[in-house]
Amino acid sequence: MTIDLSALGWDDAFAAAYAQHDLPGQRPARVSRVDRGICTALAADGPVRASLAGGLLARAARDAAALPCAGDWLVVRNWPDGRLTAEAVLPRRTAIVRAVAGEESFGQMLAANVDAVAVVEPVDPSPDLGRIERLLALAWESGAKPLLVLTKADLAADPLALAEQMPGRESGVEVHAVSARTGMGVDALRPLVAPGRTLGLLGQSGAGKSSLVNALAGAPVMHTQTLRADGRGRHTTTYRALIPMPGGGAVLDTPGIRLVGMFDTASGLDRAFADVTELAALCRFQDCNHAGEPGCAVREAVEDGTLSPRRFAHWQKLQKEQMLASVRRMKRESRERRRPARP
Repeated sequence: MTIDLSALGWDDAFAAAYAQHDLPGQRPARVSRVDRGICTALAADGPVRASLAGGLLARAARDAAALPCAGDWLVVRNWPDGRLTAEAVLPRRTAIVRAVAGEESFGQMLAANVDAVAVVEPVDPSPDLGRIERLLALAWESGAKPLLVLTKADLAADPLALAEQMPGRESGVEVHAVSARTGMGVDALRPLVAPGRTLGLLGQSGAGKSSLVNALAGAPVMHTQTLRADGRGRHTTTYRALIPMPGGGAVLDTPGIRLVGMFDTASGLDRAFADVTELAALCRFQDCNHAGEPGCAVREAVEDGTLSPRRFAHWQKLQKEQMLASVRRMKRESRERRRPARP
């Protein structure tokens, strides 16, 4: 079996980064899945399974973000005894990172090297605007192109009118109403999975991500399940997976996300809430807290109906969450710098 790596996104930039690793017995491969330290990856000669090399594990001990994740490009080494090891992760072009729950702020890598990130949200029973805004902040921070995909659009009375009401449009985010069952809107997403391009999916369980993958592939490549009796989604996908598309390109599907913590997403929040950020820049005082100070452009916009109270309140909440995560991260990094080096 042979695989065209260029169809999966391999290009001159990745080839240049790989040049220093271009040694006998080594070759590049793209991670499709990681299970308990074993990487399933796609190489030019077909799928391979590689364990993590000691050097890579040592780097990961200092920084967990160094661990491979779905979408990464690896340097895979063949050993004389038949073993395969992942020796290094090539520099990431984009990365989707969320905070791990806990007292200290750590980032969890969800996906790497995606060209676009689709926040997937079902129209039934109704879109959760707060969740959309939170996920769009992660999408903006990744460095990839963010978009919003409203699934199960055949269940909405007027899906196009609903799309017009979604957050993100003020920041230039494309909003697509899609139905995997009827095929509505699917063709508009196909350029995002053209040869050499990768589309990442973010959303809750039951949002229809797996059905969307199948619709884009034109075949049942992902297992799907019905919603539970209480209307909540089942975890159809329990791991992050890179799925090659027929004809080239790939989709990177992620497990259903219920809790999404902010991790180093200051610029992503500014992009996701561009309308609020622009208003804040017009306030009379640069350090305005938008809590009653004179000349507060944000409060004025809320009072005259230009900015919804819900959106303003959610922006404040995410700003506080981001600042808290930043403080925790800086404290952790300071402790680590003071920690005595091992002999």
